[in-house]
Amino acid sequence: MIYYQDPDGKPFYSAEAKSTPDGRVYRAVRASEDISFDETSDAEPGAASAAGDRKILYYRNPMGLPDISRVPKKDPMGMDYIPVYEGDDESGATVKLSPGKLQRIGVKTEPAARRVIAEPVRAPGTIQLDERRIAVISLRAESFIDSVEDVTSGSEVHKGQPLFRFYSPAIAAAGAQYLSSPSGPGAAQRMLNYAVPQELLTEIENTRKVPISMTWRAPHDGIVLERNVVEGMRAMPGDVLFRIADHSVIWALVDVAERDLAPVREGQPVTVRVRSYPDRTFPGTVALVYPHLNPATRTVRVRVELANPDMLLKPDMYAEAEIETGAGDAELAVPDSAVIDSGDRQIVLVDLGEGRFEPRAVQLGRRGTGYVEIRNGLKDGDSVVTSANFLIDAESNLKSALQSLTNGATQ
Repeated sequence: MIYYQDPDGKPFYSAEAKSTPDGRVYRAVRASEDISFDETSDAEPGAASAAGDRKILYYRNPMGLPDISRVPKKDPMGMDYIPVYEGDDESGATVKLSPGKLQRIGVKTEPAARRVIAEPVRAPGTIQLDERRIAVISLRAESFIDSVEDVTSGSEVHKGQPLFRFYSPAIAAAGAQYLSSPSGPGAAQRMLNYAVPQELLTEIENTRKVPISMTWRAPHDGIVLERNVVEGMRAMPGDVLFRIADHSVIWALVDVAERDLAPVREGQPVTVRVRSYPDRTFPGTVALVYPHLNPATRTVRVRVELANPDMLLKPDMYAEAEIETGAGDAELAVPDSAVIDSGDRQIVLVDLGEGRFEPRAVQLGRRGTGYVEIRNGLKDGDSVVTSANFLIDAESNLKSALQSLTNGATQ
């Protein structure tokens, strides 16, 4: 042991074992745990060192306290003050550490490099139907329903599946006219105006007969949202008999906060999560950024298109969307841990090699995925400290203070 230090790390030391007033034992500090204690010279400041032609500028306290001396001296515990040589003090902020100390405090570095700063935008929303995949089934002529297939609200139907059979005097009359003059454009157009399917026209041509009742089939795959038809009812033109929605592609309508809107673009990939399946994610794409802002919530609605082959996503489910906005140009960036932010100043510690570190003020930009953009202060390839940088910065601040004291004493 070379000395004992306060158990809380306070600058209280003792050459012998002792305890705090509340009974806690001082921590023993071994030589291998402390700063290196090189042999000091008894030469006066300005004299050449034994290692070469460098001159001693001053002597600093071996405990790191803000105390310097122009001449060799010892501290109250009998430890020699450490000489600071010319060249070791390239600038008031540059600090040099021994390899052993670098290893003990766990210094790690990483070069500044150009990276795409990807900062996902997260927004809440709900699952909704694709408006373009909803079909309304209604007749264009007064009709009577003969029969309805076993199809109810919530049933899944497929394209071409029969839904109901009906009789329409107007359509039957148009069919008879078409049969009497199939080449006449007026009769065929009248049938098309009644939205008669092409297969019925083909049947009339082949059989040379107009069927008394006709079958209406599902226009596409989907889920029946609404059924308003029963056997024997009279259906007037425009009455909604069925509403069918295709759920294979669905929307997530999310509300992006005004402050997060700038990087959101159409075509960006999106990951959607819903409460019903917390262990699953659903990939999608930004299809539309709506042109208006909601003044009450200060949000803009964004439409995300999602494939839904398993029919797990259902309308009105709550959803959480994560929009990947990092599709821009690569920017010079360093890890977040490399930046020391004091509020009014942001610095990084640049590794100059051979154990020398220089604090450098930087101007920050965007943040995302563990990195921060550097707009000014570094160049590509500069090695910055990412671990133990606060310890090195503390040593740098101490050295700056000692430099100021030395300059004042010289003046």
